[in-house]
Amino acid sequence: MKCRSLICLYCITVFFVGNTYAQSWKIKTENADYIHRAIKQVTDVMVYDIYSPPVTSRTYAYISVAAYETLIHANPDYISLAGQLHGLQPSPAPDKGKDYSYTLAAVHALLTVGKTFVISEKKIDDFEATMMGEFKKDGIPQQVFDSSVSYGKKMADHIIAWAKKDNYIQLRSLPLYSVTNNAGSWKPTPPAYIKAIEPNWNRLRTFIINSAQQFKPIPPPTFSVDTTSTFYKNAFAVYYQSNNNSQEQNAMANFWDCNPFKINLRGHVMYATKKISPNGHWMNIVGVVCKKVKASPVQSAEA
Repeated sequence: MKCRSLICLYCITVFFVGNTYAQSWKIKTENADYIHRAIKQVTDVMVYDIYSPPVTSRTYAYISVAAYETLIHANPDYISLAGQLHGLQPSPAPDKGKDYSYTLAAVHALLTVGKTFVISEKKIDDFEATMMGEFKKDGIPQQVFDSSVSYGKKMADHIIAWAKKDNYIQLRSLPLYSVTNNAGSWKPTPPAYIKAIEPNWNRLRTFIINSAQQFKPIPPPTFSVDTTSTFYKNAFAVYYQSNNNSQEQNAMANFWDCNPFKINLRGHVMYATKKISPNGHWMNIVGVVCKKVKASPVQSAEA
């Protein structure tokens, strides 16, 4: 009897130890750092390609949804955004009975979607190749690796099809902003005289609100050269401050400056600096916060 008990105990121990060893790769692969690094790579490529703030915001939205919709399948406490975001249909479900690294699938979905939004696709391809190598070094079984990449591709195709219907392509063919001689109208300013950015953006499909007209901001002060007017006082306050900044204030302004294509003047020399867009700046901050609180992959994608 004692012998049978020992054999039974031995079998149970081998089963659990063997199963734990077989799943040990998940301890390494299901790591939010993979998500953060993938998003940062898309950020770096958009900086390189010099994308405007509205265009980068669109990119961040779609790649984040791609990651989130993938990761929720391993986290039943989270619900899909299908039916909540305009036009988003239920995403393809993973095959039952197959084992997945949902973080690997999410990274592949995120980067595949991101590639369709940038010019420098090869930079993302090279980065993904390196990252896929890291997943393999983490000990992920080949079958799980293949099924995860395959599922990530299905999710990417689903999100890309959704993105193609948001009117962005149609906006590319609409007339640009027409500059007028009206004193109160917007005009390009030196030194770069950059054209108006995305004047037709309000025609893009919204994600949640009914339209861009649903929440109208308070109109700015009426243009005036009267020194007692609100417009003049506000404009002069900016002019005065920018010419009287302390060294510390200039440092703060440069830190928060998110102009993706900043023109610098040094005497007669003019050169450009590529920088992150405002939303890129905030996405980086979200990444820092997620790492501080040790957010999971799905929590990070949700954020």
